[in-house]
Amino acid sequence: MMTEDDAQDLLRRMLDAAVGAADPARVLASYLPEKPRGRCIILGGGKSAASMARAVEQAWPDVDLTGIVVTRYGHAVPTDRITVREAAHPVPDAAAEAATREIMEEAAKAGPDDLVLALISGGGSSLLSLPRPPLTLDDLIAVNRLLLASGLSISEMNKVRRRLSQVKGGGLARAAGKARLVTLAISDVPGDDPEAIASGPTVPDPTAQADLSYLADKLGPSLPQAAQDMLRTPSPDGEPFEPDYRLIATPQASLEAAAEVARDAGVTPVLLGDSLEGEARELGIVMAGIAKAVARHGTPVAPPAVLISGGETTVTVGDTKPGRGGRNTEFLLSLALALNGHPSIAAVAVDTDGIDGTEDAAGAITGPSFPRAAARRGIDTRRMLEMHDSFTVFEQLEYLVVTGPTLTNVNDFRAIVIHGQNNSRL
Repeated sequence: MMTEDDAQDLLRRMLDAAVGAADPARVLASYLPEKPRGRCIILGGGKSAASMARAVEQAWPDVDLTGIVVTRYGHAVPTDRITVREAAHPVPDAAAEAATREIMEEAAKAGPDDLVLALISGGGSSLLSLPRPPLTLDDLIAVNRLLLASGLSISEMNKVRRRLSQVKGGGLARAAGKARLVTLAISDVPGDDPEAIASGPTVPDPTAQADLSYLADKLGPSLPQAAQDMLRTPSPDGEPFEPDYRLIATPQASLEAAAEVARDAGVTPVLLGDSLEGEARELGIVMAGIAKAVARHGTPVAPPAVLISGGETTVTVGDTKPGRGGRNTEFLLSLALALNGHPSIAAVAVDTDGIDGTEDAAGAITGPSFPRAAARRGIDTRRMLEMHDSFTVFEQLEYLVVTGPTLTNVNDFRAIVIHGQNNSRL
């Protein structure tokens, strides 16, 4: 039977496999189109944009490459021919606006014999930011702050972002004019919808003509007036077009890579889906219940087994002044409280980009020792959950998973190992 250390070692190896399956250096080259007759202009944005650009340079040493991509601060990598800019995430800043303007200007220079290769990944919704007039950057920053605290689904957030932007919702594709445009994308969204990945800078906006008044109402009176007006008015950029869009890495592929590691260890993987959404703390309670059913009844699978899931949960802060934490540490703290030190269960929850929320950890890992460790340090874990201070809990317990920027992003990775039968009512 596994020990807690054995279970956590398996969880870390599964995480490594999930991240590795989305490494641009490993997967990008096989998705490249035919080499162009003219120039190849590389444009794009996201947490993986720089590592994707470097992968293109390595795959095409003989192609005339130029271009600009923008990535999150700390996520740049050395490149020889493609310029890498850095900007803020998850709230845009002046550097994001300047880089995006530069990218749009480069797109407009493309000719009919040129290939525009768009490199798009998660985080691009913040990093590719060019507000639609009369909206200002300050307005856009205010909107993004409201979105992050709103509890809206990622789909709803992206509807708002597309409506307020010159680059999202196909704006980058329109700027490229008659040049051939091919998008290589790493998905970080439930369902892998192209219009949702970085809010769809190279695909048509399916909600361009929709009335988004209900989202303005949900965001409330703090929403800048210019943004309210735009959400209540159809977009002027609603013309359809056919994109050449290629997904080079997806959450599901990463979950399957992790599942293979579990099988090799003699542990049965159960893939619960790559699109789980909802409140992080509520999902933690639900997943704890499923894990306990496996341990107690052997359903829906007998242990040793591991429950694997992806997707993007939300944390609704409300009027509470939040502590430190992201959706993954909040999920894991809720799960750990519901498990209450169950002797046969360990779990990990991380953001595959290496940063959960705004903190410097990917997420955290926990197991049966959690309640005892918290009690020894005098941590009121339930109060900390109510204060959205999950990062502080796991930091004090030294349970954080720190990877640094992984230079890819296929959304959240959650795995719960049930390594033995237990008939208690924990």
